[in-house]
Amino acid sequence: MDKKFHELLRERSEISVRYDPVTESIWGYSNPNVRPCFSITMLKEVHELQLGIIDYFKSNDMRPPTPVKYFVNASQIPGIYNYGGDLNLFAELITKKDRDALYKYAKLCIDVVYLNAVNLHLPITTISLVEGTALGGGFEAALSCNICIAEEQSQMGLPEIRFNLIPGMGAYSFLARSVGIKMAEEIISGGKVYDAASLHEMGVITTLAKNGEGEKTANQYMKRNSRLFNGMQAIQSARHRYAPVDYDELMDITRIWVDAALRLTKKDLKMMQKLVDAQNQKVVDMNHKLRTKQDRRFEKGDINYPYTDSHGNTVFFDRRSKAEQRN
Repeated sequence: MDKKFHELLRERSEISVRYDPVTESIWGYSNPNVRPCFSITMLKEVHELQLGIIDYFKSNDMRPPTPVKYFVNASQIPGIYNYGGDLNLFAELITKKDRDALYKYAKLCIDVVYLNAVNLHLPITTISLVEGTALGGGFEAALSCNICIAEEQSQMGLPEIRFNLIPGMGAYSFLARSVGIKMAEEIISGGKVYDAASLHEMGVITTLAKNGEGEKTANQYMKRNSRLFNGMQAIQSARHRYAPVDYDELMDITRIWVDAALRLTKKDLKMMQKLVDAQNQKVVDMNHKLRTKQDRRFEKGDINYPYTDSHGNTVFFDRRSKAEQRN
């Protein structure tokens, strides 16, 4: 790998990044410090990674020395893809009537999901891998990718209507394009949480994976379609021409969301807090669980030393191998 590509894989605060040379894919895992939702820090880091990939292609005349065909969005938290927007922050900004801050947060969300939706304007394919619960903005993030792969046990939904609001970061646009306006509004207005099988049957999810085999299914999808990559890219281009995702449309809807959010009452905000409390109950000892999939940043199998790490440094031995301490 060249040095500029290594920079894409550097350590970050709330996302982990790895590269799989077999499938020629960059994997970005959410790795939150506190609550499994989209903090401002996480959103900025994801957007920075997206822009970094774009710059890597453009700086190499769209022919990067390290090939990239796929950009995969996943989670490092077992059982949770993402709980969505930072509801604690929303409640604070709504109480303060801070329209500017609420709008800036929403715009950052749109910047991220829009680039996912248009494959970063690059000859690559964006994929979301859902291996657990995806709610609100988490579901929107999964929908924004061109391919959505979800394990059978995954639960996804848009609960915003429960506290008198709508999802404002792409849900309407993405769902209407995949299942039609009527079904999109039914999903949004019902506030129901769906299992992955039901969403797959509706046409919301591209591929259904068996429990525990999400990563395997994603790898199989990429390997299978790499042989047909040119044709698959043409299909995606045709889809985007037929039903283009428009940035201004997403921003107009997010402005509607900001206006609606600022009209919420104290009763609505209490209901929002109840949802936050219920979600927090599911996050047991999260800081411990976060590390259970940490090894997914590294390639599976034997590593030959000396080895060049993601910072471009030479590693002469396995610094994680301390059998005497484990014993």
